[in-house]
Amino acid sequence: MNQFYKNLSLWLVIVLLMAMLYNIFNHQQGLQKEIGYSEFLAMVEKKNVKNVNIQGQNLIVTNFTGEEYKSYAPNDAKLIEILRTNGVSIQAAPPAESSMLMSIVISWLPMVVLIGVWIFFMRQMQGGGGKAMSFGKSRARLMDDKNEKVTFDDVAGIDEAKEELTEIVDFLKEPKKYTRLGGRIPKGVLLVGSPGTGKTLLSRAVAGEAGVPFFTISGSDFVEMFVGVGASRVRDLFAQGKKNAPCIIFIDELDAVGRQRGAGMGGGHDEREQTLNQLLVEMDGFESNEGVILMAATNRVDVLDPALLRPGRFDRQVFVDMPDIRGRKGILEVHMKKTPIDDDVNVLIIAKGTPGFSGADLENLVNEAALLAAKKGHEKLTMMDFEDSKDKVVMGLERKSKVITEDEKKTTAYHEAGHALVARFLPDAMAVNKITIIPRGRAAGLTWFLPEESDFRYKEQLESELAVAYGGRVAEELIFKRICTGASNDIKQATALANRMIRVFGMSDNLVPMSYDQHNDNIFIGREMTQAREYSEDTARKIDEEVTVLITESYKKAQEILKDNVDILHALAGILIEKETVMGKELDELVKSMKPGVVFREKVKEEETKPIPESNPEPKPVAKAKVDNEDIALDIDDDGKKPDDVS
Repeated sequence: MNQFYKNLSLWLVIVLLMAMLYNIFNHQQGLQKEIGYSEFLAMVEKKNVKNVNIQGQNLIVTNFTGEEYKSYAPNDAKLIEILRTNGVSIQAAPPAESSMLMSIVISWLPMVVLIGVWIFFMRQMQGGGGKAMSFGKSRARLMDDKNEKVTFDDVAGIDEAKEELTEIVDFLKEPKKYTRLGGRIPKGVLLVGSPGTGKTLLSRAVAGEAGVPFFTISGSDFVEMFVGVGASRVRDLFAQGKKNAPCIIFIDELDAVGRQRGAGMGGGHDEREQTLNQLLVEMDGFESNEGVILMAATNRVDVLDPALLRPGRFDRQVFVDMPDIRGRKGILEVHMKKTPIDDDVNVLIIAKGTPGFSGADLENLVNEAALLAAKKGHEKLTMMDFEDSKDKVVMGLERKSKVITEDEKKTTAYHEAGHALVARFLPDAMAVNKITIIPRGRAAGLTWFLPEESDFRYKEQLESELAVAYGGRVAEELIFKRICTGASNDIKQATALANRMIRVFGMSDNLVPMSYDQHNDNIFIGREMTQAREYSEDTARKIDEEVTVLITESYKKAQEILKDNVDILHALAGILIEKETVMGKELDELVKSMKPGVVFREKVKEEETKPIPESNPEPKPVAKAKVDNEDIALDIDDDGKKPDDVS
């Protein structure tokens, strides 16, 4: 009823506005006052007429003050003589054609235009939430049976997260199973994880498994320039949820609307904070037996307001991690079902060669392989298509058109050979996967490694990575007696790693194990401006000294290895100049042939791997898989992410 009166009031205002505009137009058209013929003659005799414009029997009269009048003259033969006698200026013109039609058009055109505006406005008002006068309506989209249904079978690599969300599915299917014992399902479930790990897909799978309506909206859809719109949309969204219960409401990118209040330089009453306040109120007012589950996804849980994360609101956080080797294998198998695969494709080999890849990265990998296969005219995707796809996705497109001089090619070959040899002779360094001097992306050459997937990184491993990073610069200096800018990215990575070792990891013998990190990831401007360093100038000097010592020792370690094996360095660089690409297995054969007595600690061992969980519950035999050097590897990034270019 209230909505009816609101619409009625709005219509009345529009009608009054149209009437006012019509009167204004008519007033403009009626500025020329009509007078009778006798009155006109009287004005002439009184010498009050300056000019007369005769158009047929219509007279337009102008007096000496500039006012205009209209009059109609009969067939008066003496009119001209009277006007001349009284000194009136006379102008004559033929009578206007279609004067009646023009009069009608001029009179009714404004009304027709206003009626058209009225019709358009009313249609807009009757439209959806995105139409005019419907700013406060929620923009949530309902995913129903017409959309592609997603279930847990379409989600792989995040088995722990799926297991946690099974309770949500069970509650939506059988709510009495939990409420009869006094249990309360979590009112809100927050999916936390890096971009591309499958948070949105997982939420759709929950809705698909439960078979309930699924409302999805982005956090940025709540906030507009109009005050109060965001809070109104929150109220409307939850009202829709209650009408369609049981259902799931999913808010993607929650950090767009749920950032901590009172942060930054602005005040505390802006539109975004009002929207957040309304969201907090709506969430706290839910009852568990209503069957409305609120799910949200974010990759910045650190910036969310604490009130959102307390029990009773988002009281359960589900972490969606980067997939491990078994998870990557499962994700690849899901995406490969949509493409014809050749018999030579080994999914486990591809999974081993893609550490640090998210679910979105793996989907893109399969898609790029399909595009490359189609480009080559293949009927099925081959293993080589996937290898080329990995190179393109991670390293960039091969720059075949780049003109490389012989001097540049030689320098790049020794640079990459230096990285590889230092890594091969250090027992704690990562296994070498591939060495290439083919330009890709921004790099003139690349040395790829195969990192071991582990939750811990030891000091010896990080020191070895520092030495490997400086191997390219040391090789240039040793062979050419000069240095160039090609090692800039290596130096940048090594400096960042050395600083983390001292400031964050506490790997110093001369400093107490404290955190000296400056918390530079703080995104709140107001806090950054007031942040003070938590240690003295003397401690800062000691930190710089420890970082310098760490880098100096790593540089010397790389120098010792390359000086002792300079003949192998020359041989490896020569092979690179000739073949442009050398695999890790070929490097091992070269080292063993030139140093038969050398004994290496095997960096990659045979290990027992658990079988990939499948839908068939029957036990599978444990398979032994050896990681060989033909797998694509990542670079020296100690966080396990995809590498930057190493040149």
